[in-house]
Amino acid sequence: MDPIRNPYAPGAGQRPPELAGRDEQLAAFDVVLERVARGRPERSLVLTGLRGVGKTVLLNALRSQAVRKGWGTGKLEARPDQRLRRPLSSALHQAVRELGHPAPDQADHVLGVLRGFAQREAGPQAKLRDQWSPGIDVPAVRGRADSGDIEIDLVELLTDVGGLAADLGKGVAVFLDEMQDLGPDDVSALCAACHEISQSGLPVIVVGAGLPHLPAVLSASKSYSERLFSYQRIDRLDRAEADRALTAPAASEDATFTDDALSTMYDATGGYPYFIQAYGKTVWDLAPRSPITAQDVAVAAPEAERELAVGFFGSRYDRATPGERDYLRAMADAAADDADAVGSVPTADVAAVLGKKPQSLSPARDSLLKKGLIYSGERGRIAFTVPHFGRFLRSR
Repeated sequence: MDPIRNPYAPGAGQRPPELAGRDEQLAAFDVVLERVARGRPERSLVLTGLRGVGKTVLLNALRSQAVRKGWGTGKLEARPDQRLRRPLSSALHQAVRELGHPAPDQADHVLGVLRGFAQREAGPQAKLRDQWSPGIDVPAVRGRADSGDIEIDLVELLTDVGGLAADLGKGVAVFLDEMQDLGPDDVSALCAACHEISQSGLPVIVVGAGLPHLPAVLSASKSYSERLFSYQRIDRLDRAEADRALTAPAASEDATFTDDALSTMYDATGGYPYFIQAYGKTVWDLAPRSPITAQDVAVAAPEAERELAVGFFGSRYDRATPGERDYLRAMADAAADDADAVGSVPTADVAAVLGKKPQSLSPARDSLLKKGLIYSGERGRIAFTVPHFGRFLRSR
């Protein structure tokens, strides 16, 4: 079939042609936006799930909803090696600019506070050459959001930004991807700021996305985080929605799938959105004609798996050291009874596969946790952050 007309879009954070299975989250967020805009209390939102389920895509879709409502929005991605202050400053600067500001003096004050927040390095030893601002032309305001204590500063900053938004009859939404990679101090500060903003009734919300253990990270920081956020688990698609993700884009190009082909596709992809797009693209390119059959899927499957092995699985596997790869393979062997190795396995079982004591494997485990290749949802158990990763490892 014509590859130029191929409607499928496998890519990191790239919106698929049909955003199937997320109607409930989109509708619920519309309610959140309306309630906050009317001064009604509403919690910030946290999306959790494995890699490849479309968290970033959904995060971007929610941001688009906020933009259409006239909100100011900013987005950032947390990184283990970066503090929150600078990327959040850039995101909030964009949000303030999107708000528009018919009262220049008031807007300049908020931008000055934002600049002071951005430039405030932790500790008195910060040097002038290390100072930084996110392209803000107004002078920094002193004595507000610049104490150096991120928790105090973030509460003051979001209070001022929220006050500006309220005066304009709008709202501000900050979208934070890979939220589990925030440092402990930054997590604590963000929870405290969200708590204060919620109590003040200001139109500011945070929408975070992260791996399945993110709720535990937040709870360990602030006990009230369990009530502070609305948690939504983003999972693989059921059969009907997975079929829609394939058939709707195909129909736009006057193509169809047979029922057997759709069944075969679901067996191969497990309903994970990224895999659906990857398989869809390869099957389309290799199928001779419409309708696409189960035989077409079978012919294309090896090529689709090769693409995933390099771009999705391999890129992550290559980040691990030899010792860490041994640990990953032992995890796959310990979870061999689970075809997808999505469920968690006891760390003791991994140690048994390797014939070592669990304590001696702690460095490899901790490093894999920091690299985001595995996560621990409960004490003494670990799981892959990537679906089908165990199957990939056992096939090598």
